[in-house]
Amino acid sequence: MVIGDGILTPAISVFSAVSGLELSMSKEHHKYVEVPVTCIILIGLFALQHYGTHRVGFLFAPVVLIWLICISAIGLYNIIYWNPHVYQALSPYYMYKFLRKTQRGGWMSLGGILLCITGSEAMFADLGHFSQLSIKIAFTSLVYPSLILAYMGQAAYLSKHHIIESDYRIGFYVSVPEKLRWPVLVIAILAAVVGSQAIITGTFSIIKQCSSLGCFPRVKIVHTSSKIHGQIYIPEINWLLMVLCLAVTVGFRDTRRMGNASGLAVITVMLVTTCLMSLVIVLCWQKNVFFAIGFVFFFGTIEALYFTASLVKFSEGAWVPIALAFIFLIVMCVWHYGTLKKYEFDVQNKVSINWLLSLGPSLGIVRVRGIGLIHTELVSGIPAIFSHFVTNLPAFHQVLVFLCVKSVPVPHVRPEERFLVGHIGPREFRLYRCIVRYGYRDVHKDDMEFEKDLVCSIAEFIRSESVSPGNVTDDLVKDDDKMTVVGTCSSHTDGIQMSEDDSANTEAAGPSELKEIRSPPVNKPRKRVRFIVPESPQIHSGAREELQELMEAREAGIAYILGHSYVKAKQGSSLIKKLVINFGYEFLRRNSRLPTYALSVPHASTLEVGMIYHV
Repeated sequence: MVIGDGILTPAISVFSAVSGLELSMSKEHHKYVEVPVTCIILIGLFALQHYGTHRVGFLFAPVVLIWLICISAIGLYNIIYWNPHVYQALSPYYMYKFLRKTQRGGWMSLGGILLCITGSEAMFADLGHFSQLSIKIAFTSLVYPSLILAYMGQAAYLSKHHIIESDYRIGFYVSVPEKLRWPVLVIAILAAVVGSQAIITGTFSIIKQCSSLGCFPRVKIVHTSSKIHGQIYIPEINWLLMVLCLAVTVGFRDTRRMGNASGLAVITVMLVTTCLMSLVIVLCWQKNVFFAIGFVFFFGTIEALYFTASLVKFSEGAWVPIALAFIFLIVMCVWHYGTLKKYEFDVQNKVSINWLLSLGPSLGIVRVRGIGLIHTELVSGIPAIFSHFVTNLPAFHQVLVFLCVKSVPVPHVRPEERFLVGHIGPREFRLYRCIVRYGYRDVHKDDMEFEKDLVCSIAEFIRSESVSPGNVTDDLVKDDDKMTVVGTCSSHTDGIQMSEDDSANTEAAGPSELKEIRSPPVNKPRKRVRFIVPESPQIHSGAREELQELMEAREAGIAYILGHSYVKAKQGSSLIKKLVINFGYEFLRRNSRLPTYALSVPHASTLEVGMIYHV
């Protein structure tokens, strides 16, 4: 429903603002101008999203401030000029009297009153830009009083103008003095754009959270600010929202039906939020259950009245948010189900360390020279793709690195905290796990620089492990050993340094207290690799031998092994499961973003391995 609100709110906000043109031109011309102008403004609004809120955010506060002052001043003028006694309507008694007198008609009118409170359901989106205290102060001291004055002013005007002689719709612009309509129209359009920005940002935030939880297909997430994590832009969702906004605008061409649709979306979001808030009260705040029940009963009863009043207008436009929510719900359920089945298969078929130990140091296969980088999304264990590969092709590189690239929710990761390195199995197996961490604003290095930093971090891990063996567990029956934080070459100048060149007779360059480990001469080496190890503290012979083998493997080259898994429903599955997995999930997988690796993989040294998961 929030995503549906992100479609309907920009459409009705801009369309309502532009509808003021009907009082400034003939009705014949107005109907040909209103929809095209609204569509042009919406296209411009979504086209500017990729610049980020921080680029144009400095305009938001002045526009909203001018708009609030404008509507409160007009409201105050109408109150004084038309009906100063309208302030009595603030009493809840008149609300009760109105509902008692009108009964069913008054209850059905609650669906239209919902438009007075739209926007408050998207206030969570402002948390990506402002603190909670600033939002509370701004709402209670400025926004709320301005809205009350504006609505009281309109009520005062309507109390003296029950019958409008013209054919124009009764709306906000009717109560605006004629000389001020054009300036107010411009300010209203700008305010509608700013108000739409909040719900669009909120939609991006919801999609990002759903994608992180595995409940939405992978999409490209662009962080537009290096300081504030909540400012994001999702290209695919942005253009989808734009197309749907234009479809709603062109399809309805009427603020009444748009209002019915938007009202149902808004009150549904509020009702669900109230129900979920009861869980927060009990589980997070540790309050009494009866307090949570009282909260839901009080607010839920009020919101249920609005919800039922909006639901009655299902055929008059309220079906749109329900249809959109149903479509997005199917997409999310199908993707989550397929992702869950794939994860369960990975966990159940994960290669155990006992199976690895039974193979011996050679792993039961031919170990050829070089380093094999196996990309995996698992941060622990050995992926099933590895056993699938060695079963069908019993040969692998002398040094194996299970590489996992992760994006963390900070702008930048310091170079000294870039890598997490650990052993898999005994030392003589030459199996390593490396987790590479990137911030969302980090610039990813090319493959040559990344390879150098990766090999250097593994070498530094070997050295640090040898001089402080207590940091790493010796229990080999565990699936994963302890990981060690290791930085890039530039971050540990007092540790191992690596140099590469194409000359076979290059002398060591460095201070006298550094001792150089050279690889043995080979015929026509691709490049010469040297590790310069500090003289103190001393490293034992096993670590020196491990470094020697790592150098030989680096000289032979690095191969990138990328695993691709395809999920299929196993034989004997139900028809619904086959439709969901074989068609629904497969369609979404093919049309979603691939797992993003934070480095550019060279095509010349890439090997892709496919595997079918029968779930």
